[in-house]
Amino acid sequence: MRILRNRYLLAFDVILLCAVPPLLYALRFEGAEWGAANAATARWFTGTATPVYLLVMFAFGLYRRLWRYASVAELKRIIVAGGTASILCALLGTYVLPTMLGLGHVPLSILFTYSLLSIAVVTAPRLSLRISGSARRRGWSETDRRVLIAGAGTAGEMVLRELRRNHDVGLVPIGFVDDDASKWGLHLSDLPIFGSLDRIPQVVESEAVQEILIAMPRAPGAVIRRVVKLGFDAGVKTRTVPGFFDILAQRVSVESIREVQIEDLLRRDVVQTDLAAISTLASQGTVLVTGAGGSIGSELCRQLHALAPAKLVVLGHGENPIFDIVNELRGLGPGPELCPVIADVRDHDRVMRIFDEFRPRAVFHAAAHKHVPLMEQNACEAITNNVLGTANLVEASVAFGTEHFVLISTDKAVRPTNVMGASKRVAEHVVHNAAVKHGRNFVAVRFGNVLGSQGSVVPTFVRQIKAGGPVTVTDPEMRRYFMTIPEAVQLVLQAGALGKGGELFMLDMGEPVKIVDLALDMIRLSGLEVGEDIEIEFTGMRPGEKLYEEMFFSHEIAEPTHHPKILRARNGQQTLCDGSSIARLIEAARSGADQRVIRAMLQELVPDFTNGEQPVAPLDQSGGTLRLVPAGARHETHTRRTSGGGTQRALQP
Repeated sequence: MRILRNRYLLAFDVILLCAVPPLLYALRFEGAEWGAANAATARWFTGTATPVYLLVMFAFGLYRRLWRYASVAELKRIIVAGGTASILCALLGTYVLPTMLGLGHVPLSILFTYSLLSIAVVTAPRLSLRISGSARRRGWSETDRRVLIAGAGTAGEMVLRELRRNHDVGLVPIGFVDDDASKWGLHLSDLPIFGSLDRIPQVVESEAVQEILIAMPRAPGAVIRRVVKLGFDAGVKTRTVPGFFDILAQRVSVESIREVQIEDLLRRDVVQTDLAAISTLASQGTVLVTGAGGSIGSELCRQLHALAPAKLVVLGHGENPIFDIVNELRGLGPGPELCPVIADVRDHDRVMRIFDEFRPRAVFHAAAHKHVPLMEQNACEAITNNVLGTANLVEASVAFGTEHFVLISTDKAVRPTNVMGASKRVAEHVVHNAAVKHGRNFVAVRFGNVLGSQGSVVPTFVRQIKAGGPVTVTDPEMRRYFMTIPEAVQLVLQAGALGKGGELFMLDMGEPVKIVDLALDMIRLSGLEVGEDIEIEFTGMRPGEKLYEEMFFSHEIAEPTHHPKILRARNGQQTLCDGSSIARLIEAARSGADQRVIRAMLQELVPDFTNGEQPVAPLDQSGGTLRLVPAGARHETHTRRTSGGGTQRALQP
């Protein structure tokens, strides 16, 4: 059957289609005696209907198919072709033969059964080929891993089909779990649906499951976390399939199954924005991105590339990151003219020359120093880069007619406890002052920690887990808002389109996430157990950190926008920050003033700045071993004395 080709199928069709009319006549007249008239009609009908049928099948391309890989699409094509041929053969038997050849008409009962049986006889050999192709594949071996599929929907069925087609990956599907009660107790492709997701532990035990595949591309992070936790508690590994649009495009395969990533566990739904609505921001103009080699800047360049600006100015201080992102953008295919620029935003004259050359319509300012502990020790650098750099870009934007300016700020700018946050708050003042004074659409975007960005906690945790631990968390109560890199960039683009001038925009990021919970999730994703395979250590808060981040000042008024997940914050004070004080701060930083002077000047500009005071004292790490919470256990923090006389806090089951 494996070598059976379409020319052999043609021979089968000729033989079988020629045999169908005599068989039906024999059934109709209950024997071989039909009478001379009916016998002549049967001969002519067989001789003319068979070529008509074959021509229709040629026209529908049924002899240009690989039938070993046939699917529902091929079955539909056979049915449509057979239906078309049956209609033509019915006209042949009821009209052409009696009127043009003077023969009797073919009985209607024969024509009706012919239409059904002919489709069956042309389908049979092709179906045999398809079954034979499946049967010849390698069967399951004793070393294959037994897999439970979470999600008995379209994605689950496609994953099952791929696993059955690709036995070499060594995964044996044994059934499904799904929260849809209407599916419980039924079968999908001969495999049982055992019940809800909560039955995972029982199914793992009763069916000797060794792995769980999550086939729920649209499920929120809470559901993914639930499956991961249930699988982890049951002692099995968990993986997931790609996103919903890959499912629709039928790009899901066994090779696409991947480990659950931390983005899958985001404790809210991922926010999507309508990039088509903001295409006018960038299309047919020149767009400049600063900090283009960083995590946010490079993603900005990728998404702006798709919006087809005339020119995309890719500006950064480090040559290697700019080289990498420009080469990546060129590999995306036709797009805007790419203009790589190596420059320091602190260099006023250089910035002015760049704006004079390119005259950007829109500027996205992502260049900044962002590492809190480093900036605590290098306050002057934080001011010159975050404040002076912003001031230079704003001045150049005003001078050369830039229509849109978007500053990327941070939630650490709200009631800051560190120099980095205070410097970004002053940068917000710079943008706000220019927007009000010159009537420009200059805005700032404030968001929380970005998952996977350079220097973020996630890559740090990954490195620590790969090294065997310990995973270090500063404080058990430390909480942060999190968003993905694409979310952050879409928010930046949306803000540029929504802004009228002087506003602050932020994403509704739900509730802040405990860093220790994030660490526990990542350890579980790695298939490890806290306290047995890897440890969590609490190191104490670093200089400039605070337990909770906030998104608004008390005098800021939060307003909804056209986007349901984006908020606009207006300055309720409606006053400009003292420009001369900002200038003195910049000059002090450029001259290398003492850290205490810089902090005092920052506090003058940002009264909420706590000037380095810590809300919670750092923990003493002079000795002792931390107690750690088992996976999935409830926990609370407690403080105890260490052998060195200090104190440490640990998770208490």
